[in-house]
Amino acid sequence: MRLFRKVHSYDALTQHYGEQYKWMVLCIIGLGTIAGVLCTSSFNVAVPALTRTFHLGQDHVQWAMTAFLAAMTIAMLPAAWLLERFGLRRVFMAALWLLIAASVAGFYAQTFVHVVVARLVQGIAAGVLQPLGIMALMRLFPPNIQGRASGILIVGIAFTPAIAPSISGWMLDEFGWQAIFLLGVPFAFLALIAARIWLPAPRKREVQPFDWSGLGWLSAASIGLIEFVSSLHHSGLIAFWTLGYATLLVVSMTCYIRHARSLPHAIIQLHLFSKPTFSRGTFVAFAYGFGLFASTYLIPVFLQTALSFSATDAGLLLLPSGIALVLTIPFAGQMADKLSPRRITLAGLSIFGASFLVFVFAADTVQYWEIVAATVVGRIGLGMILPALNLATLHEMEPQHLGQSSVVVSYARQLGGVVGVTMMAVFLEWRQEMCGATAAGTFQAYAQGFLLLSVVFVLAIVVAIGMKDARR
Repeated sequence: MRLFRKVHSYDALTQHYGEQYKWMVLCIIGLGTIAGVLCTSSFNVAVPALTRTFHLGQDHVQWAMTAFLAAMTIAMLPAAWLLERFGLRRVFMAALWLLIAASVAGFYAQTFVHVVVARLVQGIAAGVLQPLGIMALMRLFPPNIQGRASGILIVGIAFTPAIAPSISGWMLDEFGWQAIFLLGVPFAFLALIAARIWLPAPRKREVQPFDWSGLGWLSAASIGLIEFVSSLHHSGLIAFWTLGYATLLVVSMTCYIRHARSLPHAIIQLHLFSKPTFSRGTFVAFAYGFGLFASTYLIPVFLQTALSFSATDAGLLLLPSGIALVLTIPFAGQMADKLSPRRITLAGLSIFGASFLVFVFAADTVQYWEIVAATVVGRIGLGMILPALNLATLHEMEPQHLGQSSVVVSYARQLGGVVGVTMMAVFLEWRQEMCGATAAGTFQAYAQGFLLLSVVFVLAIVVAIGMKDARR
């Protein structure tokens, strides 16, 4: 270790550690990403506690999740430029420090506004961390082992939501919802130590100026889309605010398209979408993010609100599905190296979408073992999608465009997640009002929410069918 007390280049570290060094880099980035994912998945079990503590409805409390996801989505956009400008080591460590600071601030939050602000800053840090793993994977590993590398990267990230409901549920019952903010801090500190020791010094290279105008237009469009969905519930379709947010969305996207056509180094270059498989894959990523995040929000709330489980019991019930997810991903990663990633993605989307049908048709009579079986089957489908979707979407892209195209796919997935959580909270509140404040009405509202998730996955399957496989 004496040789590496100071920061060395990637070539020097590769020469010292050999071929295993790229795997070390991938694991360090994965460890930091776990800290960000924990901030995403652990907070869902706190929704009922926050409604009681701050005397708010679900449509207001969901802003703690929406603020995080919106900030995470927007923060992904400059990730590729930051990586080129400052290097992996600096960007990775700065994002981890920001995540730790926001987590500690959230632990001491006294008002719901402080909770939302802490979640927003957490989201910024997690958004920068999120695309780094797939960027490193696509640049460091040859195509014939990218599936296996993707499986190794994702298995740790997937294990996080597998155990997060159980641990966060126990922490909530024992220490209160504030303790959930600290769940990702130990992983962030471990990643910081490993990054300081093993990540390489940044290479000197010329980069284009950052596209601040493009970031502004895309951020405005993202906020317009999210607020338009929220405004449908509290204001109505033809209300001033709803139409205003719709106008903001349309105007911002129009301005960005005009801006990107005239700027060769736009934050998202439009020519990327000239490849049909990439365009379809981006849509599938959006729909997949919608279903994934909306279901991660909906299932714990359903178990606690409709079925009267405690936070701890709800977390324990979801533990078998998490284990199934972790066991599926390495196998699915190896399959993606040998078989068609597109077909694996289609199979995973079908299985994941079908798993919600149990709740659609038997929400009020579903048994404990049926919930366990449905969530296990759904997580098997999810485990098939995770390693294959990026490979199926990005195989057409040139090496110089991998960074930006990886960000686009991650951005689409996260934007789908933000819209999914927002729409599900709004949809559920609306259906509960329409179905009545009775036990039967509550179960009917949740059944319709799960039906919406199944429909979204059907749309994703239809689009994914038209994607093309990579030539091997």
